[in-house]
Amino acid sequence: MGAVVADDGPSGVKAPDGGWGWAVLFGCFIITGFSYAFPKAVSVFFKELIREFGIGYSDTAWISSILLAMLYGTGPLCSVCVNRFGCRPVMLVGGLFASMGMVIASFCTSIVQIYLTAGVITGLGLALNFQPSLIMLNRYFDKRRPLANGLSAAGSPVFLCALSPLGQILQHEYGWRGGFLILGGMLLNCCVCGALMRPLEPPKKSEATKEPAEKKPKKKLLDFSVFKDGGFVIYTLAASIMVLGLFVPPVFVVSYAKDLGYQDTKAAFLLTILGFIDIFARPICGIVAGLKWVRPRCVYLFSFAMIFNGFTDLMGSMSVDYAGLVVFCIFFGISYGMVGALQFEVLMAIVGTQKFSSAIGLVLLAEAMAVLIGPPSAGKLLDATGRYMFVFIIAGIEVTTSALVLALGNFFCIKKKSEEPHTKEEAAEREELNKSEDKTPEDAKVDSIEVEQFLKDEPEKNGEVVTNPETCV
Repeated sequence: MGAVVADDGPSGVKAPDGGWGWAVLFGCFIITGFSYAFPKAVSVFFKELIREFGIGYSDTAWISSILLAMLYGTGPLCSVCVNRFGCRPVMLVGGLFASMGMVIASFCTSIVQIYLTAGVITGLGLALNFQPSLIMLNRYFDKRRPLANGLSAAGSPVFLCALSPLGQILQHEYGWRGGFLILGGMLLNCCVCGALMRPLEPPKKSEATKEPAEKKPKKKLLDFSVFKDGGFVIYTLAASIMVLGLFVPPVFVVSYAKDLGYQDTKAAFLLTILGFIDIFARPICGIVAGLKWVRPRCVYLFSFAMIFNGFTDLMGSMSVDYAGLVVFCIFFGISYGMVGALQFEVLMAIVGTQKFSSAIGLVLLAEAMAVLIGPPSAGKLLDATGRYMFVFIIAGIEVTTSALVLALGNFFCIKKKSEEPHTKEEAAEREELNKSEDKTPEDAKVDSIEVEQFLKDEPEKNGEVVTNPETCV
């Protein structure tokens, strides 16, 4: 957990760290924006839904919770689909589901129907796009992966800045039904992003280099061996605690400002401020995480980001006016951006490319229950007390606790074992290295004589040396 896993991607294909990877990064940017900003942006319609259906805060909060729970809880399903059909087909189907859910929701006549359409169907569609896009990003980037993760994660605040005021305008001009219909049409862009996810192909081998085909072991649709990794278990536990409170403040900050007596547009502007700060925090944090000294220790940077976020929630509980909420949104945007840029980078560093598709699905499943009960329980607390202060305090305590679990678990349980070979492959590599060091000078001379003789026997044609796999570099 304290070190970066180095591998060459699936089937031995080395990550290009550029090229078409930039198109994949752009698609991942769009998908991340929709996946994370959408549950928060929908909150601008909550007041309208409360008036129409005669419900409370906790009832409307279930919409965002179900969206996030589907995004997280369907992780294993997404992993199985990706391992079975590939990233591109899964994302195309997911884009259709995401759009269809919002379009159908615009015709609903009860809050339960909105739960099933805007919550379940749209959430499933976003999940089928989000996870495969991260998997493709991990395959296309290795050395530049922290930067790529930071840039793709910036899609969330960029879309939050755009979708929140857009949702307010749509609600004012067309009502919540028209707003849902238009947002459903926008989600069809997920299909376009899915088309960008071109799978990596191994380099073509000439006939001379072809070896007898070996039977490859059947690929597991879901690899549970990641639970043997102590770092993965600690990360999963910490992340599950973190998401209990991580998404609560953005969901309730708009309603908080409205209850203080501020106009709807001014209240929605708070999410724009939060998102604007978040835009710059994520790429900058990605650059910092990619530094030579920081990258092997990015788990501690991630822990610091969570402590910063939890402390911001605790300070935000003292806000009593609009200026206080603005200050809270600025610091929350910085800390939230750091968490967003690092959470999947740390997971990639723990498990590597080969197991990432299964690992992310299992992590998201573990987080699903926490995401599902987080905002609604905060809504229940708000309905019971009528004070937002307690909501923010509980959220801050939960995020801070997760940071301590991650940092202390890594320091005491993982770091002590870092000097030992983690896998059988590493141990075998060390044995081969030791054997090569023990090689006698006489053996080296024999090898050099054989190479010289081999080169002399090679013919030349038209002044060009005929090359073969043994002499090619």
